[in-house]
Amino acid sequence: MIQAGIYGYGNLGRGVELALQAAPDFVPAAVFTRRPGQVHPLTPGLPVLHENVLGKAAPHLDVVILCGSSADDLPVQTPACAALTSFVDSFDDHHRIPAHYKRVDRAACLAGTVGIICAGWDPGLFSTARCIAGAVFPTGHTATFWGPGLSQGHSAAIRRLPGVLDARQYTVPLPGALDQARGEAAALPDTQRHRRICYVALQPGADPAAIEAAIRQMPGYFAGYETEIHFISSAQLAEEHAGLSHAGRIVSTGRTGQAGEHRHQAECSLQLDSNPEFTGSVLVAYARAAVRLYRRGQRGCRTPLDIPPALLHPDDGAQLRADLL
Repeated sequence: MIQAGIYGYGNLGRGVELALQAAPDFVPAAVFTRRPGQVHPLTPGLPVLHENVLGKAAPHLDVVILCGSSADDLPVQTPACAALTSFVDSFDDHHRIPAHYKRVDRAACLAGTVGIICAGWDPGLFSTARCIAGAVFPTGHTATFWGPGLSQGHSAAIRRLPGVLDARQYTVPLPGALDQARGEAAALPDTQRHRRICYVALQPGADPAAIEAAIRQMPGYFAGYETEIHFISSAQLAEEHAGLSHAGRIVSTGRTGQAGEHRHQAECSLQLDSNPEFTGSVLVAYARAAVRLYRRGQRGCRTPLDIPPALLHPDDGAQLRADLL
């Protein structure tokens, strides 16, 4: 059985714990958090430890699944974890992935560990779908649409701002952008395919104008996007925005034939009742792959683009060939 540590215990950490409970080859071994006295896991008897003791616990773990925020936590926590043991994270700031990869790969190669970054559904599963589409349709177009749904990463980024008590951010595809993608028009930039809707509860004395400006100017999250910001009470936020649903779709088009006379379209979509529970299940699958890579002698950082699908599944190759091919 694979001994897995959970680093961070918010909505995503709980989703990972549920996925570990359901997996036939994993055991949740411990939760690591900066607030151990406030964390109450679902697994009876599961140890809750301060993040500072991760280094002492690492030799007893096969893999650590990092569940922190891409805005502030993972840029620090993932390289630190890579220096200790096998790891998986869900880093989701697309523009900062190359820099994050370099830091993590350097730490993992020096320590002789292996792990996978950006292992969510996007980046992650959708990244692989885009890669396949680009290989099959080398002269085609691929467009990705997120939502409508709650974005955990964007919500967390708002909550990190001074003066913010709590926040929810919804990503909504813009009308007409999906039809344009299906019609083989050149792919629109992300900022012209989506809008952001933010609901924010402020701490007493916070300046709404300053916080609104900070949200709109946040690079990689809101800068350049059509963004709505609504300031509401924490009670209203809890009552009206407790759901964690999300959705996504990839549209790929291409042509074949000597004159491009044959048109093709492929779509990949998902609809999630619980974004963190689904993402937690994805993280556990990639954690399995990370452990298998380590046991095969591989070291360094990987992304979902580097992982064969068979490494994600609990069944062995013979069973997969019988069942899935």
